[in-house]
Amino acid sequence: MAEKKEESVEESVMEKITEKFHQEDSSSSSDSDNEKPQPSASSVKAKIYRLFGREKPVHTVLGGGKPADIFLWRNKKISAGVLGVATAIWVLFELMEYHLLTLVCHCLILSLAILFLWSNASTFINKSSPHIPEVSIPEDVAVDVALSLRYEINRGFAVLRDIASGRELKKFLMVIAGLWVLSIIGTCCNFLTLFYIVFVTLHTVPVLYEKYEDKVDPFAEKVMAEIKKHYATFHAKCLSKIPRGPLKEKKHQ
Repeated sequence: MAEKKEESVEESVMEKITEKFHQEDSSSSSDSDNEKPQPSASSVKAKIYRLFGREKPVHTVLGGGKPADIFLWRNKKISAGVLGVATAIWVLFELMEYHLLTLVCHCLILSLAILFLWSNASTFINKSSPHIPEVSIPEDVAVDVALSLRYEINRGFAVLRDIASGRELKKFLMVIAGLWVLSIIGTCCNFLTLFYIVFVTLHTVPVLYEKYEDKVDPFAEKVMAEIKKHYATFHAKCLSKIPRGPLKEKKHQ
């Protein structure tokens, strides 16, 4: 009898130990399941297709600052004023066929006449000539503009050199097609009209895209898929058959 009791006690102790181990294993497995990294909102958002592969907001893509605020109509009065001035210039030079040199001369004549009459009238009335402010371009502003222009021109030359080197055929064909379309547009309108069209486009397309980007991006994804499919077919039938010379391997120093 004593031996049976001892065996039953040992069995009960072993059952308790095994149950404890099972509980620890289940708790550790649940903890490990809870510790698995859940897909964050940013990673899910990154999987969403964006037009031209952008990963930043439209405001940042446009350069940020005041120009982006104007293009996206953050301040409606300033944006409307800039667009109104551009429209007035286009109407003045394109529709009314006014010339730039004539406009500059007429503005100078009008300004000098007003200042001259104002100076003489104030001398007779107040016996003191009016203060005409000095107008000059600051040196740092001129240097910054020149450096920025130089940087952009050099970057454009570098891009053209990279395209002409023959490394990327796709980019070469895209640039050729873009220049060809631009040349056709140039035959239909002059430079001022083209500049005005681009200016109006910058004031309308980005703000509309920012407002309806959730609808535009899925449509653009389908269009890009179709373009890639047609390009793959064109590459398989035509471009792949063009003979090319052996590529020289770069020497590693």
